[in-house]
Amino acid sequence: MGQAHGLQRPRRPPLENLECPATLLIVVVKRRRLPHLAVIGQPLFVTFRLRDSLPASRPFPASDLTTGQAFHTMDRLLDQARCGPTFLGKPAIAELVLDSLLYGSQVKHYKLHSWVIMPNHLHLLVTPWVSVSKFLGSLKAATAKRANLLLSRTGKPFWQDESYDHLVRSSEEFQRIQRYIENNPVTAGLAGTPEQYVWSSVGRRETPPQTKGLPHQ
Repeated sequence: MGQAHGLQRPRRPPLENLECPATLLIVVVKRRRLPHLAVIGQPLFVTFRLRDSLPASRPFPASDLTTGQAFHTMDRLLDQARCGPTFLGKPAIAELVLDSLLYGSQVKHYKLHSWVIMPNHLHLLVTPWVSVSKFLGSLKAATAKRANLLLSRTGKPFWQDESYDHLVRSSEEFQRIQRYIENNPVTAGLAGTPEQYVWSSVGRRETPPQTKGLPHQ
């Protein structure tokens, strides 16, 4: 994939020095490998993937890579889709995932700015209104149950437990990440232009990318 500037996680300032409006709530989500920083009311870039969609011999993030470098390496491998399941490439599965994404926006779990459903992973650009663990847990649980039912594999793990997330710190970074998401199908060889790929916000006229109301503006 092409390089997307601004995705490498910068050094995190102490929480007491982090400037944000008084109405925002800082939430630290601890997972097994790294603490992830999210701020309710501030845009967040999130990527999650199907279970076993990467080679077992290539754990991420690797100890000799930064978080951003590990993300790019992971995403290139996911785009190649040389191993593991590609259930999201099935229109019926992609549709139910999209339904759940839109439902999460409707019930105010987040504002959905941009999204793309790739055959084995998703990229989301959202502004969360609830904790990341709440909206991701709800989204993953609902879609896993419905997808497994359609695939006749009830009870089997569907999503990988961990996800990648990155706090968006400026309007310029927001725009870079939005372009990264929109161009993912093109760089992966799935479409000639972003608009040709129907499983993305830019490819769906009824769910165009949203850029208004950012805290950076």
